[in-house]
Amino acid sequence: MQSSQQAQDIWRAGVAAVDGYRATLEATQAIEAPDQILAVGKAAGAMARAAVERFGPMPTLVVTKDGHGHDLPEHIVVIEAAHPVPDARSLKGGQALRETVEAMKPDSKLLLLVSGGASSLAEDLVAGTTLDDLEALNQRLLSEGLDIGAMNTERRKLSRIKGGGLLSAFSGKSVTVLAISDVPGDDLGVIGSGIGSSPEEPEFSAHTAIIASNAHARDAAAFAAENSGIKVLDNEEAMHDDYLSVAAKLGDRLRNMPKGAMVFGGEPTVVLPDAPGRGGRNQALALALAREIAGQSDLTVIVGGTDGTDGPTDAAGAIVTGDTWSDKAQAYLDNADSGSFLDKAGALLVTGPTGTNVMDLIVAIKN
Repeated sequence: MQSSQQAQDIWRAGVAAVDGYRATLEATQAIEAPDQILAVGKAAGAMARAAVERFGPMPTLVVTKDGHGHDLPEHIVVIEAAHPVPDARSLKGGQALRETVEAMKPDSKLLLLVSGGASSLAEDLVAGTTLDDLEALNQRLLSEGLDIGAMNTERRKLSRIKGGGLLSAFSGKSVTVLAISDVPGDDLGVIGSGIGSSPEEPEFSAHTAIIASNAHARDAAAFAAENSGIKVLDNEEAMHDDYLSVAAKLGDRLRNMPKGAMVFGGEPTVVLPDAPGRGGRNQALALALAREIAGQSDLTVIVGGTDGTDGPTDAAGAIVTGDTWSDKAQAYLDNADSGSFLDKAGALLVTGPTGTNVMDLIVAIKN
């Protein structure tokens, strides 16, 4: 139990360090007050709250995931939508973003707050494309196990607001984009399918900054481990592959690690069967790692999405040990139903919305 709590404390310290509220409040200290605030993504609520605290009750629109936009000041307009597969509310959110940008005056200043999840949460479709087309595309992309860059390339083909489309409608004076990165390389053109990107030849001044990333979370987790007297053996972005490949690579390192902690980040992929069960990529990876470390009772591994959700579930991931795996688990893993097994084992990690999204985080401890 002690190792489990240590792992959770370290993991949560990593997530807390990239909190959208804290990162945005710090970043906005150095910028002028805007005329309009737009926030889109899983961390949009936390980011908007900080911006309003900094600048006062100005016009603000938030487009975010279900359950992520509660308890915001009354003047903020909030549109919640579905993730990871968009729904009709996603189209409402995308249209509201575009119309707000189009209505801004020539001398106005826009603050655009972007975080992961925007690809699904806000969309304004090109002519001739329907919501059914968009849903089918996202279902296919999710099932094929593509990385986020490849997925977003396909999403941009159907969008009026991605890849610089949203800001191409801006006729104001300046745009400041503050982004929380959920992609490898922290590329603004990939985050949210490039919803915060400027057009190729903007007629306004543009300022952009990445204010939180996976590296920030990993470093904070490593710092927390060291402060707890635990030696950090590795701190690496090592999770960008199919989840079974990631489990095999990390499993070998975990089995052979001396006493201490390892911290990993990234975003594994999963190829889904036609009728997947319960769980997301973090729960699948956690169960696959449980198989890799089976029998090693001195190992505890926590795998979780930093946004507090994992696929279409209310769990962020799971906490597994050398005692978690059993012969019955293989069928759950094969059927993409890892969440059901982990739930029965009491191993799910449930945090609720965290106010951030910087891909996924693993903390492993060996005593």
